[in-house]
Amino acid sequence: MQGNKITLTIDGVHLEALKGEKILWAALDAGIYIPNLCAIRELTHQSASCRLCFVEIEGRPELVTACTEPVQEGMVVYTRTPRVDRIRRTAFEFLISHHRVDCRNCAKNRNCELQRIAAYLKLKLKTERVSPIALTNSIDDSHPCFIYDPGKCVLCGKCVWACEEYGAGELQFAFRGINTVVTTFGNLPFVQSDCSSCDHCVSLCPVGALVSKEDILQK
Repeated sequence: MQGNKITLTIDGVHLEALKGEKILWAALDAGIYIPNLCAIRELTHQSASCRLCFVEIEGRPELVTACTEPVQEGMVVYTRTPRVDRIRRTAFEFLISHHRVDCRNCAKNRNCELQRIAAYLKLKLKTERVSPIALTNSIDDSHPCFIYDPGKCVLCGKCVWACEEYGAGELQFAFRGINTVVTTFGNLPFVQSDCSSCDHCVSLCPVGALVSKEDILQK
């Protein structure tokens, strides 16, 4: 097994990781936090769509996404540099620009990955350089077990993957650009869809887009 491992350094910490492992998982396994929203460990090819897990590698001119970059022997990685922080701040503000921020009334308050990332990066949950985008999608509370608020969706794709792996394959991305949304097939309310009520989408949602009605009642 030893021959399948390499050594690398992340933020001054020397550690071992399996060959082929991505930097993100090597760091997280070692207790080194790297902001991320869309990474799914079970996937071979990550979407890297959230653009929050950028890191800097010594000797490389360009930044790389930690969820897609495999570890290499002797690699030296920095998760917090001025360049990394700058690009993360921009990515974060784009996310917030089309996010319905309602932390006080959200069932995921204090258990939200956006809040954790904001605290880690010392950023506010509001845009400062990017104009907010008007949110027109309505909340779907038709399902007996959960509520879907597309205005809080960060398009991480975890619910789409979970629905394909464990559910009925009902969820999908629709439209393009800033109009992209996660929706059911045919854009039907959940109660009219083929949702199998497996609940995996709710449990994997990193924000308050998909929350159980039971959690809302406990607030």
